[in-house]
Amino acid sequence: MANHVITATAAMLEKMRNHYASDITGHLPAGALFVAKRSGCTITAYRSGKVLFQGKEAEQEAAKWMKQSGQKETAAFQPRLAAASAVGSDEVGTGDYFGPVVVAAAYVAKDQMDVITATGVKDSKLLTDEAIRRLAPSLMSMIPHQTVILSNPMYNDWQRSGMPQTKIKALLHNEAIRKLVEQLSPLEPEAIIIDQFIERDLYFRYLESETNVVRDRVYCYPKAETIHIAVAAASTIARYVFLQEIERLSKQVGMTLPKGAGAQVDQAAAKLIQMHGPAILETCAKLHFANTEKAVRIAKQ
Repeated sequence: MANHVITATAAMLEKMRNHYASDITGHLPAGALFVAKRSGCTITAYRSGKVLFQGKEAEQEAAKWMKQSGQKETAAFQPRLAAASAVGSDEVGTGDYFGPVVVAAAYVAKDQMDVITATGVKDSKLLTDEAIRRLAPSLMSMIPHQTVILSNPMYNDWQRSGMPQTKIKALLHNEAIRKLVEQLSPLEPEAIIIDQFIERDLYFRYLESETNVVRDRVYCYPKAETIHIAVAAASTIARYVFLQEIERLSKQVGMTLPKGAGAQVDQAAAKLIQMHGPAILETCAKLHFANTEKAVRIAKQ
């Protein structure tokens, strides 16, 4: 059973007592202020200011309070996570006007870490497209992985409905992770690490109305690819799939679609409008980007 201890001020102890009010039990060990039992975690707060978290959700529950108290969560958790057999999850395509959003989840076991690291895999933003195309196929043959592709028409529908991009990402990450966890079963990863695009609590809030949400041992860290090689692997796989989709869409519309969202993208979108009419952008672009208005203006010139 996992155990974790943090130090809390008197004010935080009172805040914690209020937070866990509905979970507090009647049994108190010596020196304790309160004991609260939640699914996956028992919290025991002591008059000394020490708070003990026990259970499979101990680290996640403790992390919420460490952040509020200013204690360094990364120092406590990251070394252990780095050595765990873990699932990593990352997304690409959210900053590209053309092409879908792709999320990949990848599992790297402890005994695979050295081999995967030796391949040169790293955050896909640090690799050229050529390197991605060279590395990803062998990587995908070595480790369990799952990808989820959000097509441009579906992305545009979700965006027009008012769905925040952070919720879109949360839905896609959970789907990729869920599919991979099912693939791995009955094996259970020791950790699931998401390259952070939002705080963990808000991530799960976006998923409240969903069924089949993966909650156990889920961590969200910025620059998570520096914490565990599985996140770097997921990033590389996601970028590879994105590049394949860009190539497919380019053939579909009859011209090469550039990546990113710069001036060259404005020109390409304008050319597409001139070739096929503005409706073509629905099939291959993220319409809410400012590039759409710029392309329409250029196409009329």
